[in-house]
Amino acid sequence: MVAAKKVIEFSATGRRKTSVARVRLVKGTGKVIVNGKDVKDYFDTRDMIETASRPLVLTERADQYDMTAAVKGGGKVGQSGAVAHGLSRALIVAEDELRPILKKNGFLTRDARMKERNKPGQPGARKRFQFSKR
Repeated sequence: MVAAKKVIEFSATGRRKTSVARVRLVKGTGKVIVNGKDVKDYFDTRDMIETASRPLVLTERADQYDMTAAVKGGGKVGQSGAVAHGLSRALIVAEDELRPILKKNGFLTRDARMKERNKPGQPGARKRFQFSKR
Protein backbone atom coordinates (compact mmCIF):
# COMPACT_ATOMS: atom_id res chain seq x y z
CA MET A 1 0.00 0.00 0.00
CA VAL A 2 1.35 3.41 -1.06
CA ALA A 3 0.79 6.36 1.27
CA ALA A 4 -0.90 9.35 -0.33
CA LYS A 5 1.16 12.51 -0.52
CA LYS A 6 -0.28 15.34 1.57
CA VAL A 7 -0.97 18.41 -0.58
CA ILE A 8 -1.34 21.76 1.12
CA GLU A 9 -3.79 23.85 -0.84
CA PHE A 10 -4.69 27.52 -0.42
CA SER A 11 -7.89 28.85 -1.96
CA ALA A 12 -9.62 32.21 -2.28
CA THR A 13 -12.25 34.01 -4.31
CA GLY A 14 -11.59 37.09 -6.44
CA ARG A 15 -14.10 39.39 -8.11
CA ARG A 16 -14.14 42.19 -10.67
CA LYS A 17 -17.17 43.66 -12.45
CA THR A 18 -19.43 40.62 -12.87
CA SER A 19 -16.61 38.05 -13.00
CA VAL A 20 -15.94 35.64 -10.14
CA ALA A 21 -12.74 33.59 -9.90
CA ARG A 22 -12.14 30.68 -7.53
CA VAL A 23 -8.36 30.34 -7.21
CA ARG A 24 -6.46 27.33 -5.82
CA LEU A 25 -2.77 27.66 -4.99
CA VAL A 26 -0.47 24.65 -4.48
CA LYS A 27 3.33 24.48 -3.98
CA GLY A 28 4.80 23.69 -7.38
CA THR A 29 6.78 24.90 -10.36
CA GLY A 30 4.78 27.88 -11.64
CA LYS A 31 2.02 26.44 -13.82
CA VAL A 32 -0.93 28.81 -14.26
CA ILE A 33 -4.18 27.19 -15.44
CA VAL A 34 -7.44 29.07 -16.02
CA ASN A 35 -10.65 27.11 -16.74
CA GLY A 36 -8.67 23.98 -17.66
CA LYS A 37 -6.40 25.77 -20.17
CA ASP A 38 -2.96 27.31 -19.87
CA VAL A 39 -3.14 31.04 -19.08
CA LYS A 40 -1.57 31.86 -22.48
CA ASP A 41 -4.26 29.87 -24.29
CA TYR A 42 -7.20 31.20 -22.28
CA PHE A 43 -6.50 34.96 -22.29
CA ASP A 44 -6.14 36.66 -25.66
CA THR A 45 -3.64 39.46 -25.09
CA ARG A 46 -0.33 39.72 -23.30
CA ASP A 47 -1.79 42.46 -21.09
CA MET A 48 -4.53 40.15 -19.74
CA ILE A 49 -2.00 37.34 -19.14
CA GLU A 50 0.26 39.74 -17.20
CA THR A 51 -2.69 41.10 -15.20
CA ALA A 52 -3.76 37.62 -14.13
CA SER A 53 -0.31 36.54 -12.93
CA ARG A 54 1.06 39.91 -11.72
CA PRO A 55 0.67 39.15 -7.96
CA LEU A 56 2.97 36.12 -8.33
CA VAL A 57 5.57 38.10 -10.28
CA LEU A 58 5.39 41.06 -7.88
CA THR A 59 5.94 38.87 -4.80
CA GLU A 60 8.65 36.84 -6.62
CA ARG A 61 6.72 33.59 -6.14
CA ALA A 62 6.12 32.80 -9.84
CA ASP A 63 8.21 29.60 -9.74
CA GLN A 64 7.07 28.42 -6.27
CA TYR A 65 3.31 27.91 -6.74
CA ASP A 66 0.99 26.25 -9.23
CA MET A 67 -2.29 28.12 -9.68
CA THR A 68 -5.61 26.77 -10.89
CA ALA A 69 -8.49 29.19 -11.42
CA ALA A 70 -12.14 28.60 -12.30
CA VAL A 71 -13.62 31.82 -13.66
CA LYS A 72 -17.14 32.61 -14.77
CA GLY A 73 -19.16 35.67 -15.69
CA GLY A 74 -18.22 38.92 -17.39
CA GLY A 75 -15.67 39.33 -20.16
CA LYS A 76 -12.04 38.32 -20.47
CA VAL A 77 -10.62 41.58 -19.07
CA GLY A 78 -12.84 41.41 -15.99
CA GLN A 79 -11.96 37.75 -15.59
CA SER A 80 -8.22 38.48 -15.64
CA GLY A 81 -8.76 41.10 -12.92
CA ALA A 82 -10.81 38.63 -10.88
CA VAL A 83 -8.03 36.01 -11.16
CA ALA A 84 -5.47 38.57 -9.94
CA HIS A 85 -7.69 39.50 -6.99
CA GLY A 86 -8.27 35.85 -6.03
CA LEU A 87 -4.59 35.01 -6.46
CA SER A 88 -3.61 37.87 -4.15
CA ARG A 89 -6.03 36.69 -1.49
CA ALA A 90 -4.77 33.10 -1.79
CA LEU A 91 -1.15 34.27 -1.48
CA ILE A 92 -2.02 35.99 1.79
CA VAL A 93 -3.58 32.78 3.12
CA ALA A 94 -0.35 30.98 2.16
CA GLU A 95 2.10 33.63 3.37
CA ASP A 96 0.75 36.43 5.55
CA GLU A 97 3.93 38.50 5.29
CA LEU A 98 3.10 39.28 1.61
CA ARG A 99 0.10 41.40 2.66
CA PRO A 100 1.91 44.81 2.77
CA ILE A 101 3.38 44.35 -0.73
CA LEU A 102 0.06 43.32 -2.27
CA LYS A 103 -1.92 45.98 -0.42
CA LYS A 104 0.50 48.74 -1.45
CA ASN A 105 0.11 47.77 -5.11
CA GLY A 106 -3.70 47.64 -4.88
CA PHE A 107 -4.26 43.92 -5.42
CA LEU A 108 -6.37 43.41 -2.29
CA THR A 109 -8.90 46.11 -3.14
CA ARG A 110 -12.03 44.78 -4.81
CA ASP A 111 -12.64 46.90 -7.94
CA ALA A 112 -16.32 47.72 -7.40
CA ARG A 113 -16.87 49.53 -10.71
CA MET A 114 -19.76 47.89 -12.52
CA LYS A 115 -22.16 48.78 -15.27
CA GLU A 116 -25.01 50.84 -13.84
CA ARG A 117 -28.44 49.24 -14.00
CA ASN A 118 -31.10 50.42 -16.44
CA LYS A 119 -33.79 52.44 -14.65
CA PRO A 120 -37.49 51.96 -15.47
CA GLY A 121 -39.11 54.58 -17.72
CA GLN A 122 -35.91 55.55 -19.51
CA PRO A 123 -33.84 54.03 -22.32
CA GLY A 124 -30.57 53.67 -20.36
CA ALA A 125 -29.07 54.04 -16.92
CA ARG A 126 -29.04 57.85 -17.14
CA LYS A 127 -30.38 58.73 -20.59
CA ARG A 128 -33.95 60.06 -20.74
CA PHE A 129 -36.49 59.82 -23.52
CA GLN A 130 -36.78 63.02 -25.57
CA PHE A 131 -38.85 65.68 -23.80
CA SER A 132 -41.40 67.64 -25.78
CA LYS A 133 -42.92 70.70 -24.18
CA ARG A 134 -45.73 70.98 -26.78
